Amino acid sequence: MGGIGSRGPAGPLAAGRAGRPALAGRRRAAAASPEVPELFRTREVALLLGVSRRQLQYWAKTDLVRPSHHTKGGHHRYTFRDLVALKAAKRLIDAGVSVQRIRTSIGALRRTLPDVSQPLAELVLVATGDIVLVLRDGSAFEALSGQEWVFEVARFQREVAAFQRARGAAERGARDERS
Repeated sequence: MGGIGSRGPAGPLAAGRAGRPALAGRRRAAAASPEVPELFRTREVALLLGVSRRQLQYWAKTDLVRPSHHTKGGHHRYTFRDLVALKAAKRLIDAGVSVQRIRTSIGALRRTLPDVSQPLAELVLVATGDIVLVLRDGSAFEALSGQEWVFEVARFQREVAAFQRARGAAERGARDERS
């Protein structure tokens, strides 16, 4: 498996128009100066992550991941750190976590960990079912509740839910027999 957005050995942005390397020209000035961050256009980010421009716009509008910069004309510009956050969000979504759950988890993490400004870029997040786990300082905890996980709680949670469904079905069956 390749890096972010890789498709074959060269990746999706290997060559731009007229065979020139895509992205190369406008990056030279930014690379020469360490205080100027390398910025990515929405089109480039969409190609890198395999998402639509509309999806990126929706994620920005709903505060899932907002771009760090905007042009004078209002166009979004993303930093590498933004790309990391977007990649983390996409992986969580691909793993079955709802956008709403991710957004709620981010809010809870910002309250729980005030020193973390961009949880999707700064923390290691893992999906287990629709639950977001945070791996930090050798421990794992659930993003929403802050509860530390010592064993695979999600699997146990599914077992308990199956038990409750079976118990409910048995109780309904017993009631039906009595009536």
